[in-house]
Amino acid sequence: MDGGLRLDLNWLDYLLLTLYFVTVLGVGFAARRAIRTSVDFFLSGRSLPAWVTGLAFVSANLGALEIIGMAANGAQYGIMTTHYYWIGAVPAMVFLGIVMMPFYYGSKVRSVPEYLRLRFNRPTHLLNALSFAVAQVLIAGVNLYALALVLDALLGWPLWISIIVGAAIVLTYISIGGLTSAIYNEVLQFFVILAGLIPITVIGLVKVGGFDGLFDKVRNSDLGEAGLHAWANTGSSDNPLGAHWLGIVFGLGFVLSFGYWTTNFAEVQRALSARNMSAARRTPLIAAYPKLLIPLVTIIPGMIAVVTVQGLGADEGDLVYNNAIPLLMRDLLPNGVLGIAVTGLMASFMAGMAANVSGFNTVFTYDIWQTYVKRERDDDYYIKVGRLATVGGIVVGIGTAFIAAGFSNIMNYIQALFSVFNAPLFATFIVGMFWKRMTAAAGFWSLLSGTVVALATYLLYLGGALPFDTDLEESFWGAGLAFVTVLVAAFVTSRFTAPKPESELRGLVRGLGGIDLKGDVVAGDAAWYRSPLLLGGVALALSLLFYIPVW
Repeated sequence: MDGGLRLDLNWLDYLLLTLYFVTVLGVGFAARRAIRTSVDFFLSGRSLPAWVTGLAFVSANLGALEIIGMAANGAQYGIMTTHYYWIGAVPAMVFLGIVMMPFYYGSKVRSVPEYLRLRFNRPTHLLNALSFAVAQVLIAGVNLYALALVLDALLGWPLWISIIVGAAIVLTYISIGGLTSAIYNEVLQFFVILAGLIPITVIGLVKVGGFDGLFDKVRNSDLGEAGLHAWANTGSSDNPLGAHWLGIVFGLGFVLSFGYWTTNFAEVQRALSARNMSAARRTPLIAAYPKLLIPLVTIIPGMIAVVTVQGLGADEGDLVYNNAIPLLMRDLLPNGVLGIAVTGLMASFMAGMAANVSGFNTVFTYDIWQTYVKRERDDDYYIKVGRLATVGGIVVGIGTAFIAAGFSNIMNYIQALFSVFNAPLFATFIVGMFWKRMTAAAGFWSLLSGTVVALATYLLYLGGALPFDTDLEESFWGAGLAFVTVLVAAFVTSRFTAPKPESELRGLVRGLGGIDLKGDVVAGDAAWYRSPLLLGGVALALSLLFYIPVW
């Protein structure tokens, strides 16, 4: 970096940043007192209220992908970036809460891969556990790299110092306080992130003359009129996103979105930590409401940056799209507010990385080490393994940060990972959860073949054999091809192998019973306004209504 992004922080800004670090570590030490069993360490003893798990659910996604990546997409693609929220997140979150959480929570599984072991077999379970572990350390690397890059650019901290500071803090509070520490810190980080992003949005809008002024300036920018519409130009791929509406709906809105939100254990783990079935189902539904509004503090700043920062969109240097938020912080914020914004960025990276690491240490300990290496040890032993896995996950995440460094827009890298790891997993889940005839062998071969097809599609695109217009178009179609591959493999393999008896599938397959939707009801759970169907229906209606002004 040449110093073009450097911020002039004063003592007040550094004081706010220090107070945040102290508070985060304090939460970790406080949470340690509640850890007596491995379930306490990995799943918070299944004791947390829905509002806590709901905010943690959405905060766990507010990492580098959301803040830096979505602002970059707002600058590069304009209003079309809202697809990642209103069709690419909310419908899947509603589906998770209403349809899938009863199977996860009701079956008492401790992780998403464990559900696959019960529904199919051990090979399917191990394949998913290993692929999930790899995916989490790769995504953790994205958050670490983005954190280091921003701190280097804004504060002048060397990359290695930024990486060590961020990794050390996350390592400390997760290894000490487990998932409870991660979740309560994610609730804190949710509000800190908003406190950092709202001033950027408000001051930026004032500078460009409000929404009307922003839209007028976007029309006269390289984005043009197409940058102000979500669907109007998707009859072909001639639009800022470079994607046809079919790819957006099927690839992003269905396969990628459902694959991420319904089977990604880093998210589902928050709902599994809820105190009962009702709270677990409401967790993603509560999270859907702030998710609807987050574009205001991610996409809008990206659009403000593209019309106020001359030359934004360069291939290298300070003006790459990933620097949209840092550039606005440099240009718009006074001291004090600047410290809050830097703290918000730190919180976002740490929330995302903490979600990846806490998911990784749980799956490694329960689904790999306890199941296949050291069985039937006492709880203290597995807590120690979980803490060592936390260290290992962060160390590997530091290494994978350098892979993320090769992408000018980290959102494209993340979507490629999702198409390879999440899309085939979702297809395997959805078929197995709704079709009792799907066999154990079909579970393994479907998941494996879908993953191979998604990976091959990506590699062929990189090699120039598949001429997609953009990286994102490849990820949409790669996810779609993986989904179709899983369906075909599931049907063909199930025709030639024997299914499990229905007695072994109760509580795991829809229509066979065995799920108690009431669970341990507490006071207020039966209130009409807490109905999962009502909460989900309103969230879906709002996601459609929000499209109308920007159609």
